[in-house]
This record gives sequence, structure tokens and C-alpha cells, in this order.
Amino acid sequence: MRHISKTALMVFAMAAATTAIVVGCATPPLRTEASTSGIRAAEEVGAAKVPQASYHLQLAKEELENAKSLAAKDQKEMAVSMLSRAEADAELAVALSREDAERAEAVAAVDRVRQLRQENK
Repeated sequence: MRHISKTALMVFAMAAATTAIVVGCATPPLRTEASTSGIRAAEEVGAAKVPQASYHLQLAKEELENAKSLAAKDQKEMAVSMLSRAEADAELAVALSREDAERAEAVAAVDRVRQLRQENK
């Protein structure tokens, strides 16, 4: 069996410890998928055409950009918080868009019922 010097063993231990510290301290990438998909969903349901929904969609986009900027400045907690806000605003934009569409359908149905009543008199 080969004899390993104490210095070599110490250098190896220091290298292993340094590697572990560096790996442990590395910040994971910012998880923007939920916010991005929420924004995409809001755009797909037509949030840009509904004033209130459009406002929240714009907020979500701005908050997503702010989160990315904060993450680049190593302000991880604030970035995560901003991502949560972006996701919430995107979800609200979706809900407001759907509400507007359902309201329009309800008004159309009521108008159709009124028209049918007039025709049957």
C-alpha cells in the first residue's frame, strides 16, 4: 500500500471542501415557467382586449421582467416574490377575460330570449 503524505491528504480535503462549498452556494436558476405560462394563457384568452384584464396582463409582464432583473442582481427572495406577483396578475387577467366573455354570452342569450318572445306574440 502506498504511503500518502499528510500534505497531499490535506490538499485533497481542502479541494473537496472548497468544491462542496462552491456547489452549495451556487444559486439555482430562477423558475419563471409558471409566470410565463400564465402570461401566455392570458394572451390566448384575449386579455389584451378587456381593459381590466389588459392592465393585469401588463403588470404581470412588467413583474416578470423585474424578477429577472432582481435575479441578475442576486436578490433571489425579491425575485421569487415578484414572480409570485406576476403569476397572480396573469391568473387574474385570465379570470377577468373569461368573465367578460361569459358576460357577453349571457347578454347575447338574454337578447335572443327577448327576440324569441317578441316573435311569439
